[in-house]
Amino acid sequence: MEVTGWAPEHSDALREYFAQGMSFAKIAKAINARFNTDYTRSAAIGRARRLGLTAPDHSATPPLRLTPPPQLNRSAEPRERQRAAFEFSWPMPVFEEAPPLKLRCVEIEPRHLSLVELEYGDCRYPYGGDRDGEQITFCGHRRRPGSSYCTPHFHLSRNPELETGPSPSIAPLHLIEPA
Repeated sequence: MEVTGWAPEHSDALREYFAQGMSFAKIAKAINARFNTDYTRSAAIGRARRLGLTAPDHSATPPLRLTPPPQLNRSAEPRERQRAAFEFSWPMPVFEEAPPLKLRCVEIEPRHLSLVELEYGDCRYPYGGDRDGEQITFCGHRRRPGSSYCTPHFHLSRNPELETGPSPSIAPLHLIEPA
């Protein structure tokens, strides 16, 4: 037996109202008023489907038309189609060839350690992994205090024009009450 939230008398009322041709919204309202329930239209539709009740087939009746269907001009001569010129609303940008970028690099030979081989104070600057299946290794030299990178890789990963002051300290700050 199927366990649902619908009592048998509610299902009987659904069958009765459905046979009268009521809409599912009106069926839900009528059942709610009659049995003091709170079924929704969607709940009534779902229960009707589970009971095997189907909505009347409206596909056999043609849709109502307020205007007559247009008469097609089927002349023997094919019409010539004019192509509309497409205009952009803004000009196309002109792309200029850019000079190649000079990449910054570090004059340091990495140790190429795997992630498992890295220790607490080692530089974590990655190498490789650019191509599919390529192994990623890390620099592995002693890192700079307050950074995950050694000093050369620290400066490589920062914008040199913005570097004006010393790097922030990793010492915790303590608030002191004014005297």
